[in-house]
Amino acid sequence: MQNRIEYAARIQPTQRQLAVQDMEFYAFIHFTVNTFTDMEWGTGKEDPALFNPTELDADQWVEACVSAGMRGLILTCKHHDGFCLWPSRYTEHSVKSSPWRGGEGDVVREVAEACRRGGIKFGIYVSPWDRHEPTYGDSPRYNQFFLNQLRELLTGYGELFCVWFDGACGEGPNGKRQKYDWEAYYALIRELQPGAAISVCGPDIRWCGNEAGHCRESEWSVVPASLRENEAIQEKSQKTDDREFARHYSSSEEDLGSRSVILSERELVWYPAEVNTSIRPGWFYHASEDDKVRPLAELLHIYYGSVGGNATFLLNIPPDPRGLIHENDRQRLRELGEVLRATFKTNLAAQAHIAASETMPGSDAANMLDGDKDTYWCPEEGTEYAVIEVDLGSEQESYRAG
Repeated sequence: MQNRIEYAARIQPTQRQLAVQDMEFYAFIHFTVNTFTDMEWGTGKEDPALFNPTELDADQWVEACVSAGMRGLILTCKHHDGFCLWPSRYTEHSVKSSPWRGGEGDVVREVAEACRRGGIKFGIYVSPWDRHEPTYGDSPRYNQFFLNQLRELLTGYGELFCVWFDGACGEGPNGKRQKYDWEAYYALIRELQPGAAISVCGPDIRWCGNEAGHCRESEWSVVPASLRENEAIQEKSQKTDDREFARHYSSSEEDLGSRSVILSERELVWYPAEVNTSIRPGWFYHASEDDKVRPLAELLHIYYGSVGGNATFLLNIPPDPRGLIHENDRQRLRELGEVLRATFKTNLAAQAHIAASETMPGSDAANMLDGDKDTYWCPEEGTEYAVIEVDLGSEQESYRAG
Protein backbone atom coordinates (compact mmCIF):
# COMPACT_ATOMS: atom_id res chain seq x y z
CA MET A 1 0.00 0.00 0.00
CA GLN A 2 2.71 2.48 0.98
CA ASN A 3 4.53 1.97 -2.32
CA ARG A 4 1.34 2.82 -4.23
CA ILE A 5 0.81 5.99 -2.18
CA GLU A 6 4.42 7.03 -2.77
CA TYR A 7 4.01 6.38 -6.50
CA ALA A 8 0.91 8.62 -6.60
CA ALA A 9 2.60 11.33 -4.55
CA ARG A 10 5.55 11.53 -6.94
CA ILE A 11 3.47 12.12 -10.08
CA GLN A 12 4.05 15.69 -11.25
CA PRO A 13 2.29 18.07 -13.66
CA THR A 14 3.81 19.45 -16.83
CA GLN A 15 4.45 23.17 -17.12
CA ARG A 16 1.52 23.55 -19.53
CA GLN A 17 -0.80 21.87 -17.02
CA LEU A 18 0.42 24.09 -14.20
CA ALA A 19 -0.03 27.18 -16.36
CA VAL A 20 -3.72 26.38 -16.91
CA GLN A 21 -4.31 25.45 -13.28
CA ASP A 22 -2.77 28.77 -12.22
CA MET A 23 -5.26 30.61 -14.44
CA GLU A 24 -8.16 29.23 -12.36
CA PHE A 25 -11.00 31.03 -14.20
CA TYR A 26 -11.43 31.69 -17.92
CA ALA A 27 -14.12 32.14 -20.57
CA PHE A 28 -15.68 30.11 -23.34
CA ILE A 29 -17.10 32.13 -26.24
CA HIS A 30 -19.64 30.22 -28.39
CA PHE A 31 -20.28 32.21 -31.56
CA THR A 32 -21.07 31.11 -35.14
CA VAL A 33 -23.97 30.96 -37.61
CA ASN A 34 -26.01 29.34 -34.80
CA THR A 35 -26.09 32.79 -33.19
CA PHE A 36 -28.15 33.98 -36.17
CA THR A 37 -30.35 30.88 -36.60
CA ASP A 38 -31.28 30.56 -32.91
CA MET A 39 -29.94 26.99 -32.83
CA GLU A 40 -27.55 25.11 -30.57
CA TRP A 41 -26.23 22.71 -33.23
CA GLY A 42 -26.10 23.79 -36.85
CA THR A 43 -26.71 21.45 -39.76
CA GLY A 44 -23.80 22.55 -41.95
CA LYS A 45 -26.23 23.73 -44.61
CA GLU A 46 -26.48 27.31 -43.33
CA ASP A 47 -25.84 30.10 -45.82
CA PRO A 48 -22.70 32.05 -44.79
CA ALA A 49 -24.65 35.20 -45.72
CA LEU A 50 -26.46 34.78 -42.38
CA PHE A 51 -23.28 35.69 -40.49
CA ASN A 52 -23.21 39.47 -40.17
CA PRO A 53 -22.50 40.81 -36.65
CA THR A 54 -22.54 44.51 -37.54
CA GLU A 55 -21.36 45.70 -34.10
CA LEU A 56 -18.81 43.00 -33.29
CA ASP A 57 -16.40 44.31 -30.65
CA ALA A 58 -13.87 41.77 -29.40
CA ASP A 59 -12.48 44.31 -26.93
CA GLN A 60 -15.92 44.43 -25.30
CA TRP A 61 -15.83 40.64 -24.94
CA VAL A 62 -12.43 40.80 -23.27
CA GLU A 63 -13.52 43.67 -21.03
CA ALA A 64 -16.47 41.59 -19.84
CA CYS A 65 -14.15 38.67 -19.08
CA VAL A 66 -11.67 40.85 -17.19
CA SER A 67 -14.47 42.43 -15.16
CA ALA A 68 -15.32 38.97 -13.81
CA GLY A 69 -11.70 38.17 -12.95
CA MET A 70 -11.11 35.79 -15.85
CA ARG A 71 -7.58 35.25 -17.12
CA GLY A 72 -8.22 33.74 -20.53
CA LEU A 73 -10.69 33.22 -23.36
CA ILE A 74 -11.34 30.17 -25.56
CA LEU A 75 -13.13 30.91 -28.85
CA THR A 76 -15.22 28.39 -30.81
CA CYS A 77 -13.33 28.88 -34.09
CA LYS A 78 -15.34 26.07 -35.74
CA HIS A 79 -18.37 24.31 -34.26
CA HIS A 80 -20.09 21.16 -35.53
CA ASP A 81 -21.74 23.06 -38.41
CA GLY A 82 -18.29 23.51 -39.99
CA PHE A 83 -18.52 27.29 -40.39
CA CYS A 84 -15.07 28.80 -39.80
CA LEU A 85 -14.63 32.11 -37.99
CA TRP A 86 -11.38 32.61 -39.88
CA PRO A 87 -10.88 32.76 -43.70
CA SER A 88 -9.68 29.18 -44.11
CA ARG A 89 -7.97 28.32 -47.37
CA TYR A 90 -9.55 24.87 -47.30
CA THR A 91 -13.27 25.69 -47.39
CA GLU A 92 -15.60 28.40 -48.63
CA HIS A 93 -17.84 27.79 -45.60
CA SER A 94 -16.31 30.60 -43.58
CA VAL A 95 -16.39 34.31 -42.81
CA LYS A 96 -14.82 35.05 -46.19
CA SER A 97 -18.15 34.08 -47.79
CA SER A 98 -20.18 36.29 -45.46
CA PRO A 99 -21.11 39.98 -45.76
CA TRP A 100 -19.34 40.75 -42.46
CA ARG A 101 -16.41 43.13 -43.00
CA GLY A 102 -17.10 42.80 -46.75
CA GLY A 103 -15.84 39.20 -46.69
CA GLU A 104 -12.44 40.39 -45.47
CA GLY A 105 -12.97 39.77 -41.75
CA ASP A 106 -11.34 37.31 -39.35
CA VAL A 107 -13.07 36.82 -35.99
CA VAL A 108 -10.22 34.67 -34.67
CA ARG A 109 -7.68 37.40 -35.38
CA GLU A 110 -9.82 40.15 -33.83
CA VAL A 111 -10.35 38.12 -30.65
CA ALA A 112 -6.70 37.03 -30.37
CA GLU A 113 -5.54 40.63 -30.69
CA ALA A 114 -8.14 41.86 -28.22
CA CYS A 115 -6.96 39.28 -25.69
CA ARG A 116 -3.40 40.53 -26.04
CA ARG A 117 -4.52 44.12 -25.60
CA GLY A 118 -6.59 43.16 -22.57
CA GLY A 119 -3.84 41.16 -20.91
CA ILE A 120 -5.53 37.77 -20.96
CA LYS A 121 -4.56 34.52 -22.68
CA PHE A 122 -6.15 33.21 -25.88
CA GLY A 123 -7.19 29.64 -26.69
CA ILE A 124 -9.15 27.89 -29.41
CA TYR A 125 -11.96 25.36 -29.66
CA VAL A 126 -12.16 23.58 -33.01
CA SER A 127 -14.69 20.82 -33.59
CA PRO A 128 -13.42 17.66 -35.28
CA TRP A 129 -17.03 16.94 -36.26
CA ASP A 130 -17.85 18.91 -39.42
CA ARG A 131 -21.39 18.59 -40.77
CA HIS A 132 -20.57 20.67 -43.86
CA GLU A 133 -17.30 19.24 -45.15
CA PRO A 134 -17.92 16.65 -47.93
CA THR A 135 -14.80 14.60 -47.06
CA TYR A 136 -16.08 13.95 -43.52
CA GLY A 137 -16.49 10.17 -43.12
CA ASP A 138 -13.67 9.48 -45.58
CA SER A 139 -11.30 9.21 -42.64
CA PRO A 140 -7.86 9.68 -44.28
CA ARG A 141 -9.01 12.58 -46.48
CA TYR A 142 -10.88 14.35 -43.70
CA ASN A 143 -8.07 13.92 -41.20
CA GLN A 144 -5.74 15.69 -43.63
CA PHE A 145 -8.35 18.43 -44.14
CA PHE A 146 -8.67 18.85 -40.38
CA LEU A 147 -4.90 18.94 -39.90
CA ASN A 148 -4.66 21.64 -42.57
CA GLN A 149 -7.23 23.77 -40.76
CA LEU A 150 -5.61 23.07 -37.41
CA ARG A 151 -2.27 24.21 -38.80
CA GLU A 152 -3.84 27.50 -39.89
CA LEU A 153 -5.10 28.14 -36.37
CA LEU A 154 -1.87 27.05 -34.68
CA THR A 155 0.36 29.26 -36.81
CA GLY A 156 -1.68 32.36 -37.57
CA TYR A 157 -2.79 33.79 -34.24
CA GLY A 158 0.11 33.98 -31.83
CA GLU A 159 0.64 31.97 -28.68
CA LEU A 160 -2.25 29.78 -27.53
CA PHE A 161 -2.75 28.61 -23.96
CA CYS A 162 -5.21 25.88 -24.89
CA VAL A 163 -6.60 23.80 -27.76
CA TRP A 164 -10.00 22.50 -26.64
CA PHE A 165 -11.51 19.43 -28.31
CA ASP A 166 -14.70 17.52 -27.70
CA GLY A 167 -15.30 14.02 -29.03
CA ALA A 168 -18.53 14.64 -30.95
CA CYS A 169 -18.57 12.36 -33.98
CA GLY A 170 -21.17 11.58 -36.64
CA GLU A 171 -21.57 9.99 -40.03
CA GLY A 172 -20.31 11.68 -43.16
CA PRO A 173 -22.10 12.04 -46.51
CA ASN A 174 -20.81 8.56 -47.39
CA GLY A 175 -22.73 7.08 -44.44
CA LYS A 176 -19.52 6.16 -42.62
CA ARG A 177 -18.49 7.35 -39.18
CA GLN A 178 -15.32 9.42 -39.20
CA LYS A 179 -12.34 7.97 -37.32
CA TYR A 180 -10.34 10.84 -35.88
CA ASP A 181 -6.55 10.63 -35.92
CA TRP A 182 -6.11 12.04 -32.43
CA GLU A 183 -2.42 11.21 -32.25
CA ALA A 184 -1.72 13.20 -35.42
CA TYR A 185 -3.73 16.14 -34.07
CA TYR A 186 -1.83 16.05 -30.79
CA ALA A 187 1.55 15.76 -32.52
CA LEU A 188 0.85 18.85 -34.65
CA ILE A 189 -0.16 20.86 -31.58
CA ARG A 190 2.96 19.81 -29.68
CA GLU A 191 5.10 20.79 -32.69
CA LEU A 192 3.55 24.19 -33.35
CA GLN A 193 2.21 25.24 -29.92
CA PRO A 194 4.26 23.29 -27.34
CA GLY A 195 2.98 25.45 -24.48
CA ALA A 196 -0.70 24.86 -25.24
CA ALA A 197 -2.70 22.45 -23.12
CA ILE A 198 -4.85 19.98 -25.06
CA SER A 199 -8.08 19.93 -23.12
CA VAL A 200 -11.01 17.56 -22.54
CA CYS A 201 -10.49 15.26 -25.56
CA GLY A 202 -6.78 15.40 -24.94
CA PRO A 203 -4.00 14.45 -22.53
CA ASP A 204 -3.62 17.62 -20.43
CA ILE A 205 -6.91 18.80 -18.89
CA ARG A 206 -9.94 16.57 -18.31
CA TRP A 207 -13.66 17.18 -18.40
CA CYS A 208 -15.34 17.14 -15.00
CA GLY A 209 -18.11 14.89 -16.37
CA ASN A 210 -21.04 17.29 -16.64
CA GLU A 211 -21.98 20.68 -18.12
CA ALA A 212 -24.09 21.83 -15.19
CA GLY A 213 -21.30 23.21 -13.01
CA HIS A 214 -21.50 20.31 -10.56
CA CYS A 215 -18.28 19.88 -8.58
CA ARG A 216 -17.05 16.84 -6.73
CA GLU A 217 -16.50 16.91 -2.97
CA SER A 218 -12.90 15.86 -3.66
CA GLU A 219 -11.36 16.68 -7.04
CA TRP A 220 -8.01 14.95 -7.45
CA SER A 221 -5.33 15.82 -9.98
CA VAL A 222 -3.79 12.33 -9.86
CA VAL A 223 -6.26 9.90 -11.42
CA PRO A 224 -6.36 6.64 -13.44
CA ALA A 225 -4.59 6.99 -16.79
CA SER A 226 -7.57 5.46 -18.60
CA LEU A 227 -9.51 8.69 -18.04
CA ARG A 228 -7.47 10.30 -20.82
CA GLU A 229 -9.38 8.19 -23.34
CA ASN A 230 -12.91 8.80 -22.07
CA GLU A 231 -13.95 11.66 -24.32
CA ALA A 232 -12.53 10.19 -27.55
CA ILE A 233 -15.96 8.67 -27.99
CA GLN A 234 -15.42 6.54 -31.06
CA GLU A 235 -12.22 5.09 -29.56
CA LYS A 236 -13.80 3.59 -26.46
CA SER A 237 -14.51 0.21 -27.96
CA GLN A 238 -11.24 -0.04 -29.89
CA LYS A 239 -8.76 -0.60 -27.06
CA THR A 240 -7.04 -3.96 -27.27
CA ASP A 241 -4.42 -3.74 -24.54
CA ASP A 242 -4.80 -5.17 -21.07
CA ARG A 243 -6.46 -2.02 -19.74
CA GLU A 244 -9.76 -3.24 -21.16
CA PHE A 245 -9.84 -5.77 -18.32
CA ALA A 246 -9.21 -3.12 -15.65
CA ARG A 247 -11.84 -1.12 -13.81
CA HIS A 248 -13.28 1.58 -16.10
CA TYR A 249 -13.97 4.98 -14.59
CA SER A 250 -16.42 7.32 -16.29
CA SER A 251 -15.79 11.06 -16.25
CA SER A 252 -18.91 11.62 -14.16
CA GLU A 253 -18.04 9.34 -11.24
CA GLU A 254 -17.74 11.00 -7.86
CA ASP A 255 -14.55 9.22 -6.76
CA LEU A 256 -11.64 9.37 -9.20
CA GLY A 257 -8.62 9.70 -6.94
CA SER A 258 -9.13 8.46 -3.39
CA ARG A 259 -6.77 5.91 -1.87
CA SER A 260 -9.09 3.08 -2.85
CA VAL A 261 -8.80 4.17 -6.48
CA ILE A 262 -5.03 4.68 -6.28
CA LEU A 263 -4.54 1.21 -4.82
CA SER A 264 -6.58 -0.46 -7.56
CA GLU A 265 -4.97 1.21 -10.59
CA ARG A 266 -1.65 0.25 -12.13
CA GLU A 267 -1.11 3.47 -14.09
CA LEU A 268 -1.85 6.93 -12.73
CA VAL A 269 -1.38 10.35 -14.33
CA TRP A 270 -1.61 14.03 -13.48
CA TYR A 271 -4.86 14.98 -15.23
CA PRO A 272 -6.58 17.94 -13.54
CA ALA A 273 -10.27 18.73 -13.98
CA GLU A 274 -12.00 21.63 -15.67
CA VAL A 275 -15.58 22.55 -14.74
CA ASN A 276 -17.39 23.95 -17.77
CA THR A 277 -20.87 25.42 -17.92
CA SER A 278 -22.70 28.35 -19.50
CA ILE A 279 -23.91 31.59 -17.96
CA ARG A 280 -27.25 30.87 -19.71
CA PRO A 281 -29.19 27.64 -20.29
CA GLY A 282 -27.81 27.41 -23.84
CA TRP A 283 -24.26 27.58 -25.17
CA PHE A 284 -25.14 29.94 -28.00
CA TYR A 285 -27.12 33.17 -27.64
CA HIS A 286 -30.93 33.02 -27.66
CA ALA A 287 -32.99 36.15 -27.05
CA SER A 288 -35.52 34.02 -25.16
CA GLU A 289 -32.84 33.47 -22.49
CA ASP A 290 -32.07 37.14 -21.81
CA ASP A 291 -33.90 36.86 -18.48
CA LYS A 292 -32.34 33.48 -17.63
CA VAL A 293 -28.76 34.52 -16.87
CA ARG A 294 -27.52 32.53 -13.88
CA PRO A 295 -27.98 34.28 -10.52
CA LEU A 296 -24.88 35.65 -8.81
CA ALA A 297 -25.23 33.22 -5.90
CA GLU A 298 -25.24 30.27 -8.31
CA LEU A 299 -22.12 31.45 -10.12
CA LEU A 300 -20.35 31.99 -6.82
CA HIS A 301 -21.32 28.49 -5.70
CA ILE A 302 -19.79 27.02 -8.88
CA TYR A 303 -16.68 29.19 -8.55
CA TYR A 304 -16.03 28.14 -4.96
CA GLY A 305 -16.68 24.49 -5.77
CA SER A 306 -14.41 24.46 -8.82
CA VAL A 307 -11.59 26.95 -8.23
CA GLY A 308 -11.83 26.33 -4.49
CA GLY A 309 -11.92 22.57 -5.00
CA ASN A 310 -8.83 21.99 -7.17
CA ALA A 311 -10.43 22.43 -10.61
CA THR A 312 -10.48 25.26 -13.11
CA PHE A 313 -13.70 27.06 -14.07
CA LEU A 314 -14.57 27.57 -17.75
CA LEU A 315 -17.67 29.79 -18.00
CA ASN A 316 -19.35 30.24 -21.37
CA ILE A 317 -20.51 33.71 -22.42
CA PRO A 318 -22.33 33.77 -25.79
CA PRO A 319 -22.25 37.01 -27.82
CA ASP A 320 -25.53 38.09 -29.41
CA PRO A 321 -26.21 38.72 -33.13
CA ARG A 322 -24.83 42.25 -32.80
CA GLY A 323 -21.47 40.71 -31.94
CA LEU A 324 -21.66 41.97 -28.36
CA ILE A 325 -21.96 40.41 -24.92
CA HIS A 326 -25.54 41.17 -23.87
CA GLU A 327 -26.09 43.78 -21.17
CA ASN A 328 -27.56 41.25 -18.72
CA ASP A 329 -24.55 38.97 -19.00
CA ARG A 330 -22.12 41.86 -18.66
CA GLN A 331 -23.87 43.08 -15.52
CA ARG A 332 -23.72 39.63 -13.93
CA LEU A 333 -20.04 39.27 -14.79
CA ARG A 334 -19.26 42.65 -13.20
CA GLU A 335 -21.16 41.63 -10.06
CA LEU A 336 -19.27 38.35 -9.91
CA GLY A 337 -15.91 40.07 -10.26
CA GLU A 338 -16.75 42.66 -7.62
CA VAL A 339 -17.60 39.98 -5.07
CA LEU A 340 -14.52 37.89 -5.85
CA ARG A 341 -12.18 40.88 -5.64
CA ALA A 342 -13.70 42.02 -2.36
CA THR A 343 -13.67 38.51 -0.91
CA PHE A 344 -10.03 37.79 -1.69
CA LYS A 345 -8.61 41.30 -1.35
CA THR A 346 -7.13 40.56 2.07
CA ASN A 347 -5.38 37.35 3.06
CA LEU A 348 -6.59 36.92 6.64
CA ALA A 349 -3.89 34.33 7.33
CA ALA A 350 -0.96 36.40 6.00
CA GLN A 351 0.30 37.22 9.51
CA ALA A 352 -1.09 34.16 11.26
CA HIS A 353 0.82 31.64 13.32
CA ILE A 354 0.55 28.09 12.03
CA ALA A 355 1.54 24.85 13.71
CA ALA A 356 1.31 21.18 12.75
CA SER A 357 1.07 18.15 15.03
CA GLU A 358 4.03 16.66 13.18
CA THR A 359 6.32 17.57 10.31
CA MET A 360 8.66 15.66 8.03
CA PRO A 361 12.25 16.94 8.27
CA GLY A 362 12.95 19.43 5.50
CA SER A 363 9.42 20.82 5.45
CA ASP A 364 7.80 23.42 7.66
CA ALA A 365 4.20 24.26 8.54
CA ALA A 366 4.94 27.95 7.89
CA ASN A 367 5.51 27.08 4.23
CA MET A 368 1.75 26.75 3.83
CA LEU A 369 1.38 30.51 4.24
CA ASP A 370 4.45 31.84 2.41
CA GLY A 371 2.84 32.09 -1.05
CA ASP A 372 5.65 30.11 -2.65
CA LYS A 373 4.48 27.14 -4.74
CA ASP A 374 7.90 25.49 -4.48
CA THR A 375 7.86 25.18 -0.68
CA TYR A 376 5.65 22.75 1.20
CA TRP A 377 4.68 21.04 4.41
CA CYS A 378 4.08 17.34 4.81
CA PRO A 379 3.78 14.98 7.79
CA GLU A 380 6.00 12.03 8.59
CA GLU A 381 5.71 9.05 6.25
CA GLY A 382 3.02 6.61 7.28
CA THR A 383 0.98 9.23 9.17
CA GLU A 384 -2.74 8.37 9.29
CA TYR A 385 -3.75 11.98 9.90
CA ALA A 386 -2.25 15.23 11.13
CA VAL A 387 -3.63 18.33 12.85
CA ILE A 388 -3.00 21.84 11.49
CA GLU A 389 -3.74 24.84 13.72
CA VAL A 390 -3.90 28.39 12.34
CA ASP A 391 -4.00 31.22 14.88
CA LEU A 392 -5.13 34.50 13.26
CA GLY A 393 -4.11 36.44 16.36
CA SER A 394 -7.45 38.21 16.67
CA GLU A 395 -11.02 37.91 15.48
CA GLN A 396 -11.21 38.38 11.71
CA GLU A 397 -14.14 38.80 9.36
CA SER A 398 -14.03 38.20 5.62
CA TYR A 399 -16.20 39.95 3.04
CA ARG A 400 -19.74 38.62 2.76
CA ALA A 401 -21.80 39.32 -0.39
CA GLY A 402 -25.15 40.97 0.22
